[in-house]
Amino acid sequence: MHRIAVLAIFSLLLSGCDKGNPLTVVKAVAVGVPSLAPFFEENSGLGQDAVTVRSQPVQGSLQQGDTPGLYGGSKQPTICDVARLERFLTDPRNHKKAQAWADVLHIGTAGIPEYLDRLTPVLLRHDTLVKNHDYKKEKAVPYNSLLQAGIAILVDEQGLPAVKCSCGNPLRPFEGDTGRISVQFEDGNKKWAGYERDAVVAVKPAPRKLERIALVDVREPARGISRPVGTTGEKDSTFNAKKRRTVPDLAGTTFARAGRELIAAGLAVGYAGPGVPPDGAKVTATDPPAGTELPFGQYVMLSVAGANTSGGAARPTTTPPPPSSSGAKTPPTSTPPSAGQPGSSGGRTGESSAPPPSSVPPSSSAPPSSSVPPPSSSGRPKGPSSPPPTSTAPVPPSPDRSSSPPSPPPSTASPQPSSRTATSSAPPPPPTTTSVPASSEPPSSGPATTTPATGGTGTTVAAQPPQSPRNPQNRGVTGCLQDHRRREWAGSSPAGTCC
Repeated sequence: MHRIAVLAIFSLLLSGCDKGNPLTVVKAVAVGVPSLAPFFEENSGLGQDAVTVRSQPVQGSLQQGDTPGLYGGSKQPTICDVARLERFLTDPRNHKKAQAWADVLHIGTAGIPEYLDRLTPVLLRHDTLVKNHDYKKEKAVPYNSLLQAGIAILVDEQGLPAVKCSCGNPLRPFEGDTGRISVQFEDGNKKWAGYERDAVVAVKPAPRKLERIALVDVREPARGISRPVGTTGEKDSTFNAKKRRTVPDLAGTTFARAGRELIAAGLAVGYAGPGVPPDGAKVTATDPPAGTELPFGQYVMLSVAGANTSGGAARPTTTPPPPSSSGAKTPPTSTPPSAGQPGSSGGRTGESSAPPPSSVPPSSSAPPSSSVPPPSSSGRPKGPSSPPPTSTAPVPPSPDRSSSPPSPPPSTASPQPSSRTATSSAPPPPPTTTSVPASSEPPSSGPATTTPATGGTGTTVAAQPPQSPRNPQNRGVTGCLQDHRRREWAGSSPAGTCC
């Protein structure tokens, strides 16, 4: 019981979802079964259906009226007696029927003979959906019907079904959804052999009026029939339907153009999905591929791009990001920055500092000359140490991986420890050329002398012997040179000056 209840609820949900697009009820019309309300008596021999015809496979439920092999014929040309139908409808005794018949086809009764002269008799090769009409109470009553393959009909100049031959009932194109139909087999129209729900077709008009209709003999499929429009078979010519046709290269063309080229080659247009692709949709591939040889009327499946016929938006071009400002830069070799340029004494990687103006007085806040000062409070930029110099030219240090600027390039003769200090209002003294150590003078761009220098402006920091293990410039300096410099600094510094 629980399973039955679940199935019932599921069925209700499905029926609720289909309320917006309900199924179209379609009445089946089998070969040889007389209509209950015909315009013309069935037993009068107006039309002759072909009983043994089986519905052919289809790829695409909506086909144009000029599709090669959509319709069939036979060696018996008199499958529909058009002249007899004309005499019946123009008889004054049948005026009411003629009026109802002409109204369905949107013509006047006076135009019936001319209209019939442009119709062509054919046999259905597919189970075909149409809007049929009964004659009831002197009116044409429309209803949707599925005509079995083998029924004889008349088609107009664009290949549309126009009249069912055996009863004279007028036909119009099916207007429902071919994918949502409910076929009813009743009133003697039993389900016929070979019926498949997914193999039915509806016909849409060809884009132009036809001069000839290419048919396939329903009893001899290797025999093709070329029938001029408006004739009943007396002017037929034949062709070899088994002769191979080459699938053209259709990639990149529109769906409409691809269809025209296939029809011109004697091949049918196939497509997947419930509806016909837009005429402007781009064809991306064919199945079978271009160059394949097929018999007359065989389907070629067309794959098309989506609703965006331009093939999709182009991908944006990706450009690499610019290098980070903290990365290594190529140091200049000889050109120093101008005096007073921001950062000229900040130890920027690979740049030489210009001396400050000579009129700036020296700073007086410095420790005694004999003492060894501690490291600057601002500290040295931490990072990998520079290797010892190997030539007389300044060697740029290794790229600093930290965010702080690296130390200035070392000299070739004497160590030049430099450190970033806090900024003071007192500027450094003018540069000297003697052995007296300069106070707060940045190194020059030329070859260094024995004069030690501090690393920036501001508070004076006394030069210290190379004792710190973090100073890369103490490598390779002999102990003798260190003792000599200590004695030189202690003995030559005048009293009251900064060492």
